[in-house]
Amino acid sequence: MADVLVVGGGLAGCEAAWQLAERGHAVTLLEMRPVRSTPAHQTDQLAELVCTNSFKSEDIHNAHGLLKAEMRDLGSILLHAADVTRVPAGQALAVDRVAFARAITDRITAHPNIVIDRAELTALPATPAIIATGPLTSDPLAYDIARLLGDEGLAFYDSIAPIVHRDSIDLDVAFFASRWDKGGADDYLNCPLSQEEYATFLSELRAADVYPGHDWEDLPHTRGCTSSESTPSESTPSESTPSESTAESTPLDDSIPYFEGCLPIEVMAQRGDDTLRFGPMKPVGLRDPRTGRRPWAVVQLRREDTSGQMWNMVGFQTRLRTGDQRRIFRMIPGLQHAEFLRTGSIHRNTYLNFPAKLNAYGGAPARPDLIFAGQLTGVEGYTESAASGILAGINMDRILAGTPPTLPPSTTMLGALLRYLRAAEPGSFQPMNSNFGLLDPLVEHVRDKGARRARLVQRARADLTTWIERESVAPHQLVGAEDV
Repeated sequence: MADVLVVGGGLAGCEAAWQLAERGHAVTLLEMRPVRSTPAHQTDQLAELVCTNSFKSEDIHNAHGLLKAEMRDLGSILLHAADVTRVPAGQALAVDRVAFARAITDRITAHPNIVIDRAELTALPATPAIIATGPLTSDPLAYDIARLLGDEGLAFYDSIAPIVHRDSIDLDVAFFASRWDKGGADDYLNCPLSQEEYATFLSELRAADVYPGHDWEDLPHTRGCTSSESTPSESTPSESTPSESTAESTPLDDSIPYFEGCLPIEVMAQRGDDTLRFGPMKPVGLRDPRTGRRPWAVVQLRREDTSGQMWNMVGFQTRLRTGDQRRIFRMIPGLQHAEFLRTGSIHRNTYLNFPAKLNAYGGAPARPDLIFAGQLTGVEGYTESAASGILAGINMDRILAGTPPTLPPSTTMLGALLRYLRAAEPGSFQPMNSNFGLLDPLVEHVRDKGARRARLVQRARADLTTWIERESVAPHQLVGAEDV
């Protein structure tokens, strides 16, 4: 079997490397950390989660849950590691991020067909390769990609939410509950706000100082894209990682091309008085045990680690200055004495103009044995990025065997995502999460939403099984995928 280079040790790169190695290829997984770090990563572990620790819903009637089911059918290493490192999070699949990265690193390292090379790639290789360097691709490689594709690419900005220590949360005010009692009783901590408390919080948030742009915002290989006003129907805010800045503060700039699915909390606050309480601070499905009534607004916290000592402020990604973060977020009832283990920040995420510059399976037209995968291609989200890596590994194996690449049908979530990437309008291309709006519509009209989704899921599951059997892309287990 052929030797293959996989560049990038994130979720997509690890999935691609695993697929190829399980099919008998000798894989070199190139990861530049710790030789060269990024503004987001803090360790040298593979598959480090620099954003939220949640992979979103596991409910198969949710778009993210359906995608996970498809990934499991294709032998996902991510989901295997997530299963053994999970922490309670209601219907969501959340993990202890340290244990998760260690589990994937150990499993990749132990595979006899994979060699990990810690070095920075500064130019595209002449040999078959999968490029899964993610949204923080290093500058030299980004320049070379731009040279090959003849496009400067697109950019948007991603931000991170703070994490607080459990012992500093006032449990006389904050209460444990999941919305509509779905999930475990202690999966989420909820800080309730009255109408007056919400108004005061909103006023202070709007007047706060924010970090200005960083030097990477003006790099020549990136340019801003027009922000979309439509948010994927099933998207939830995502977070990234911290960085400190000593630059002067600046007013909020509406022209910054944030991805709509991960807007900073202060940007949402500028959009209207009720934007936050109909968004990340929505109180629906919750009752304050002190009053027996639904609060005016709620700040939810989700556990970050197995021991339950670290709690993430859900949807509170921000670029507020550190001092204002601590001051304003401590105005939230229950967080008056919050100890912040991590404060929020913002960094650049770069992605390629897939519909204009790549072929249907993410390959470079001039180099069919050079496949791009993961968030660099314009999918948004952990599972979406990893699923892209799985498909890249499958198609690289087929290309090396002289077999045409294959894509799942657009009645499946993975196939629908790839269809979106290749069929989107190049001039207004935006990253995309999984959502049921991507799937081919049903032939028959089904009025009831629940029944319609059930029918879509049933069709997707059947069509993926047919595709796997027809294209012979069932996951190989040459080493034993159940061994950890």
